[in-house]
Amino acid sequence: MATKYAKLIPVMLCFFAMGFVDLVGIASNYVKADLGLTDSEANIFPSLVFFWFLIFSVPTGILMNRIGRKNTVLLSLIITFLSLLIPVFGDGYVTMLCSFSLLGIGNALMQTSLNPLLSSIVNGDRLASSLTFGQFVKAIASFLAPYIAMWGATQAIPSFGLGWRVLFPVYMTIAIFAIAWLAPTPIEEEKSDNGSSGFADCFRLLGNPFILLCFIGIMCHVGIDVGSNTTAPKLLMERVGMTLDEASFATSLYFIFRTVGCLSGAVILQKVRARSFWIVSTGCMLVAMLGLLIADARYIIYACIGLIGFGNSNVFSIIFSQALLAIPEKKNEISGLMIMGLFGGTVFPLLMGFASDVVGQSGAVAIMTAGVAYLIYYTLKIKR
Repeated sequence: MATKYAKLIPVMLCFFAMGFVDLVGIASNYVKADLGLTDSEANIFPSLVFFWFLIFSVPTGILMNRIGRKNTVLLSLIITFLSLLIPVFGDGYVTMLCSFSLLGIGNALMQTSLNPLLSSIVNGDRLASSLTFGQFVKAIASFLAPYIAMWGATQAIPSFGLGWRVLFPVYMTIAIFAIAWLAPTPIEEEKSDNGSSGFADCFRLLGNPFILLCFIGIMCHVGIDVGSNTTAPKLLMERVGMTLDEASFATSLYFIFRTVGCLSGAVILQKVRARSFWIVSTGCMLVAMLGLLIADARYIIYACIGLIGFGNSNVFSIIFSQALLAIPEKKNEISGLMIMGLFGGTVFPLLMGFASDVVGQSGAVAIMTAGVAYLIYYTLKIKR
């Protein structure tokens, strides 16, 4: 048991490093202000993250067959380190584009390889619980990023002349620590005979009906996640008459309940079957979506946003673990496919934008409700 924890701790530190990618949200706002960018120029930064998931997820699954999961995670940390080093020397537009591109590439490699690496330490029914705890650790880094940037911008902490950009060397230091800790940690990985797997072999797995269901499920999960963050403030502005500054609390509220859900899910999934917990999670989201379609009271909208955050917090972990356990000899390839599903974070907001232009924010909620309906259908396919 002690040996297992000695392996788990550096892996969980890597999950913390996985959360570095969420700094792009607060950083893009500061870059916009510093450089006087338009919204379209600033919005390219977060869009880059999802773009690299589409491009690099499946190749990373193939790469893992050749160099191993731990080495792939270490490579992702090195790329992340470089991405965090670049802004120390300036915050020009091209400089930040390079930084965020590398950050997205590093995170695509990390998300694809770190989850199956964890499955080399923890398996069976405890895998979903462990993945959920990893998401909780990741959420801590996501939470801290805006506060570190704010403290640096207000000189509340020594920023060495970097201002808000002190965020980058702080996280860069943690990335170095993660590399130094994980590298000497012995982790026995399953022997793979898929060293010659190619793109066709990976995409052929989508021909398996259950793997395809999981892939679409990941797209729905991420679409609901990103969609809730963008739509919640707009709902409050449209129906309650809040200003943008007042309505922005809704995004924080979502993350608070999502983090609580991850932490509680890590415990509950050790004692409760995944199917039972899934029913509760999707039930919370369905009730919340129906509420958002008709509610015009501030606190009812707040309650619905909290329910979505809690309900959606464990969806990724359960789907991912189900997919890995379905074809264990193809974990690397399946991981690449599942992480590619994060591209749903681009597809859903696009559809929601079209719908809200036609009928208001209720249209956006309707698109997310369709995603929840799919996840409820997925309940019938959960294997355990």
